[in-house]
Amino acid sequence: MRNYTNREGYIRKLLAYKDKDLIKVVSGLRRSGKSTLFEIYRENLLQMGVQPGQIVFLNFEDFDLRKYLNDLDTLYAHIINQLDLSKPCYVFLDEVQNVNEFERLVDGLFIKPHIDVYITGSNAYLLSGELATLLSGRYIEISILPFSFIEYLTARNIDISNKYLNYETLFFDYVNETSLPKGVELREGGYDKIYEYLEAIYTTIIEKDIARRYQINDKRAFGNITKFVASNIGNPLSPGNISKTLKQDGQNTHNTTIEKYLEYLVTSFVFYKVNRFDLKGKKQLATQEKYYLVDVGLLNILVGKDRTTDRGHILENIVYLELLRRGNKIWTGSSRNNEVDFVCKTITGDIEYYQVAWQITDENTVEREFGALEKINDNYPKFLLTTDSFTQNRSGIRHLNVFNWLLHMN
Repeated sequence: MRNYTNREGYIRKLLAYKDKDLIKVVSGLRRSGKSTLFEIYRENLLQMGVQPGQIVFLNFEDFDLRKYLNDLDTLYAHIINQLDLSKPCYVFLDEVQNVNEFERLVDGLFIKPHIDVYITGSNAYLLSGELATLLSGRYIEISILPFSFIEYLTARNIDISNKYLNYETLFFDYVNETSLPKGVELREGGYDKIYEYLEAIYTTIIEKDIARRYQINDKRAFGNITKFVASNIGNPLSPGNISKTLKQDGQNTHNTTIEKYLEYLVTSFVFYKVNRFDLKGKKQLATQEKYYLVDVGLLNILVGKDRTTDRGHILENIVYLELLRRGNKIWTGSSRNNEVDFVCKTITGDIEYYQVAWQITDENTVEREFGALEKINDNYPKFLLTTDSFTQNRSGIRHLNVFNWLLHMN
């Protein structure tokens, strides 16, 4: 077996739901490690004494399985005939959305005694429509993201207990190359290999997962919108202001089309959308959302090497993904005279506020970053994350070094 970075957090979740009467749905970007996660988990099952005859593992991107994609009865029989149903069995269906009427297959396996069902998909629509109706209340979704900073360092065999490590240099590698597992494996071949890999993934997502599925005819407009959003990670956006910018470029794209395109990018896990939260009225607002990219390495493809997004917004993007990994529900906070990067509801239902800045360079930065949090009139925890080695708490706000925070060292 390849030398995988063991994605312990996700494996722990899968083990916690093992043999529970729920379908386990692992969703996330193409090539973010869903298949590998299933392989690691399968190894865990074998080590726990589960026999190979109790496990079926099918990847529907596999060319050999194409004969089953439109023949549900034969596929169902193919799976059942391999299992010893007198014992607990485990069925893994990878990229199951490729199977025609996969909802019926999943439901048919789920209602069979002794079968624990695990599925993956590269599109959030997997859990919309018929499947969600059919399986209402009977599934648990585990969203997988590319490598966190700590997983990235582990994959590179870097000893994070070494307190003299130059985290800033390693962080630049992390954001300038890629956090996608396979891309990290390609490091030894040089940056060109990573770039080719990212380009291939991006083309597949755009062509196969989006353009073909949703029958997009104006690929130029779609490409330009994707690039525009990538250039503006962390900035409030609306279909109206995107349309205005495209118009200056000689492109007329209607607001509703832009809205649809943004939705496709979010459901394919290329971008994550963050709604605004009214800090005064304590409610979600419906306009001017922010978007963050699933892997900032994709900026090289979308924006080019000059990467117009500034490093503060890139850091904000990384913090957003880490907050997501830690199980938070996330909004961006705003009131008439105040903006806070992130308002989080934690797994335990508590509220936390986060402000992110690259560095505290002068008194103005101090006032701006601390001031945004100080204006919030409640007693929930407030954090300022920066790359500074020396941190200073103020007015109950905890100022943390972001690298330590990413590595759970606080």
